[in-house]
Amino acid sequence: MTGGTGGTGGTVLAHGIGGQADLPISLELAVSGAVAALVVSFTVLVVAWRQPRYDGKPVTGRAVWSWLDRLVSSSAFRVGARVLGLVLAAYTVAVAVAGQDALTNPFFGIFFVWWWVGLVFASALLGPVWRAISPVRTLNAGIARLAGSDPDAGLLPWPERLGYWPAAVGLYAFVWFELAYEYPTELGSVRFWCAVYVGAMLVGGAVFGNRFYEHGDPFEVFSSLIAKLSPWARDEEGRLVLRSPLANLSTTAPRPGLVAVVGVLFGSTAFDSFRESTFWVRFYQDASIGKVYLDNVALLVFVVLAGGLFALGSALTPSAEGLARRELPRLYAHSIIPIILGYFVAHYLTLFVDVGTQTLARASDPFGKGWDILGTAAVEPSYWFSYHPQVLATIKVLAVVVGHVVAAVAAHDRALTLLPKRDQVTGQLSLLVVMVAFTAGGLMLLFSA
Repeated sequence: MTGGTGGTGGTVLAHGIGGQADLPISLELAVSGAVAALVVSFTVLVVAWRQPRYDGKPVTGRAVWSWLDRLVSSSAFRVGARVLGLVLAAYTVAVAVAGQDALTNPFFGIFFVWWWVGLVFASALLGPVWRAISPVRTLNAGIARLAGSDPDAGLLPWPERLGYWPAAVGLYAFVWFELAYEYPTELGSVRFWCAVYVGAMLVGGAVFGNRFYEHGDPFEVFSSLIAKLSPWARDEEGRLVLRSPLANLSTTAPRPGLVAVVGVLFGSTAFDSFRESTFWVRFYQDASIGKVYLDNVALLVFVVLAGGLFALGSALTPSAEGLARRELPRLYAHSIIPIILGYFVAHYLTLFVDVGTQTLARASDPFGKGWDILGTAAVEPSYWFSYHPQVLATIKVLAVVVGHVVAAVAAHDRALTLLPKRDQVTGQLSLLVVMVAFTAGGLMLLFSA
């Protein structure tokens, strides 16, 4: 996130370490090993995993401690989460409106780092965090109760054909603003983006009720999809259980627009790596067209290419009788979620640790008055990865490889329920080719700076 990095004071180190020169092996060998790991994993799956283990299975798992279940199921916990969300939102509004018009304003770090990257990591560990604390959900519920209406119902039923398409548009609006807009670190621009987001969410909630947030809030949809890789779930009786992330992942609803969502997330992360590459820097420096225009075109190409390649690979798989090929991409799309999480870890880990810590220090003095209201003003990033670039490079490779291997497992399990028996090996080859291309291309982009 170069835009987010600049917005938090120019901490370029977030993306400036852990390059291919720091790999303990050559980049070519790393890519070859990653591809080999993916192919070997597929071979083992074909031989040893011949029946679907997750699709169509009831939501079961190991029951957690009863006190923990009672705690997270209580009204007090839900209200506390809502209050926390409102407090964080109120603080963010305060620093956005009354804070200094300077890059040291913590608003930039909250927006680009805590909200975007931190939400992903929190959702992977804790479950659908944004759904629990979403201030727009809370505001919508308060407005509905004052008006004497039901916040779940709204004025109109949600059109199922829209699926996740509104969320895909919202996610693209965010990554466009961060990666391709000309002024992503101007305070007024970020405030305007947030105002449009809040306005759209409140209007959508008033018209369609809470169903709108499940489908149309880009941050809730993103958080909920990543949460499918968390170990937490509810069984059929509503009890909190610990469950395999792969089992959770298989419950992802294949709604319209799901391919567009994963295409935006995966493609934009890949473009964020590409825009830091030596090739791209030299290209736009020598071009007669402005960098902003080139970034806009390249971002769109990356997003369309990521979603299009996956859709093509999925549509080329054979389908069971009565299932249209155009429906296949969204039935396999859940398998891209582990890849997205892997790339977020690989690409944004240092940004979150270093710039996130820097933001915590600045948040203690929100208005530049020399305050220390949180007691964190003296906290400074350790830049540990700056001094251990080989460790970071290794983490990057492992995150990408593990993400692709988990994706291969999820896709294979789904394929066993969708493919005719005679095609359950060869029918998956088109998907395997796409994932091999994603693995090799992703690693090369990640270390291209």
